[in-house]
Amino acid sequence: MSEKTSEDHPPSPTPASPERPKLWGGRFTEATDRFVERFGASVGFDQRLYRYDIEASIAHARMLAHVGLLTEAECQAIEQGLLEIRMEIERGDFAWLEELEDVHMNIEARLTERIGEAGKKLHTARSRNDQVATDLRLYLRDQVDELMAELGRLQSRLLDLAEREADTIMPGFTHLQVAQPVTFGHHVLAWFEMFQRDRERLRDCRRRINVMPLGAAALAGTSFPIDRNFTARLLGFDRPAENSLDAVSDRDFVIEFNAAAALLMCHLSRISEELVLWSSAQFDFIELPDRYCTGSSIMPQKKNPDVPELVRGKSGRVYGHLLALLTLMKAQPLAYNKDNQEDKEPLFDTVDTVRDCVRLFADLLPALQVKADRMAAAARQGYATATDLADYLVRKGIPFRDAHEIVGKAVRHALDTGRDLPELPLEELRRFCPSIDTDVFDTLTLEGSVASRDHLGGTAPRQVRAAVQRARLALEE
Repeated sequence: MSEKTSEDHPPSPTPASPERPKLWGGRFTEATDRFVERFGASVGFDQRLYRYDIEASIAHARMLAHVGLLTEAECQAIEQGLLEIRMEIERGDFAWLEELEDVHMNIEARLTERIGEAGKKLHTARSRNDQVATDLRLYLRDQVDELMAELGRLQSRLLDLAEREADTIMPGFTHLQVAQPVTFGHHVLAWFEMFQRDRERLRDCRRRINVMPLGAAALAGTSFPIDRNFTARLLGFDRPAENSLDAVSDRDFVIEFNAAAALLMCHLSRISEELVLWSSAQFDFIELPDRYCTGSSIMPQKKNPDVPELVRGKSGRVYGHLLALLTLMKAQPLAYNKDNQEDKEPLFDTVDTVRDCVRLFADLLPALQVKADRMAAAARQGYATATDLADYLVRKGIPFRDAHEIVGKAVRHALDTGRDLPELPLEELRRFCPSIDTDVFDTLTLEGSVASRDHLGGTAPRQVRAAVQRARLALEE
């Protein structure tokens, strides 16, 4: 039999050190088990909320002074102490203690060490339940603002690229088969529209984030004469939350953000797929900058599109966080439950992942080297102007369904003879329909095809440039 190691059996329960009593420990007769203490601590990840915890605590202290629950001297001592703690944290001098469980109690305990009894009064009329919900909303509000700014940078660069490539012709695809000619500028504007919807979702999501839970206390509100509107104004919230039970237990805003982030990652992943395909030797439409690619450890000729592949892969990571958050909340009775501690790591990782992916694309996409000749050559394959020939026949008075059949037979003939439609002589085309005349060859060119889509939302170069100008105005809103 193999020898058992200490990892096969967890250590026996060991009480935690009684040297630092819990801030909530009055009714307990024994110390928390060390492993339970480590298992339940969130300070390892929620310390990133420190700025928001301090900001909300300062606002809470000012409100308490405003309603007469703190003296002005106590309020000033609390505010000064919290600002000094923030500097300690930012200098790297702050000792985060696992036995104090989370960011809130670490900061509160340090505040009491620094300023004495006044520090113990800060928690009047609040609970960690409304405190963490407030911190999380302040944090996510800032992250949404930063992400929207980075997304705007990406969109602005896409507009530059679309304008630059407004005349570049490429094949448009359905089912990954050549369908009709489009301009690359038009294709890039499709990416822009995806991200525009993402920005609108984030903007809408922000409205529901910007509601203040503070004052809900543990779940039922507080008996103290607080002024929640005063605190909300200090913190820049649109309003206080209406219901104390919902205020402390709601994580819809986290799930909604993650859902918006998942859709954003879906769009980045779709674009990544196109970049991976287009940079392959089989397509050869674009060249990715070397600084966004890597080589092979065994094949010296390789140039791998690692950044698009990683972004494509990270979409699954964000989708997983969305499912985790939905599962976290689905069976929770009102009000707050310890389960909600598990909301932060998925949220934090989603924020980091999406922000980094958007930043990479904002730098990568403008640096694409577009191979216009290869794109045009590919657009000449697959009979991309067949629909233009059908439209030509409709303008000659032939019903579209009949025109569709006529062109289908012409394509079959071209396939059998190894030629493209523009390569068929007029007399051969007239075998399929006597209405065809010499002007048909204007229709069958790639340039003629894209130029004919000259309407709002069409692929004509003139329309691409007009769409870019409208989009620039929309970005400024």
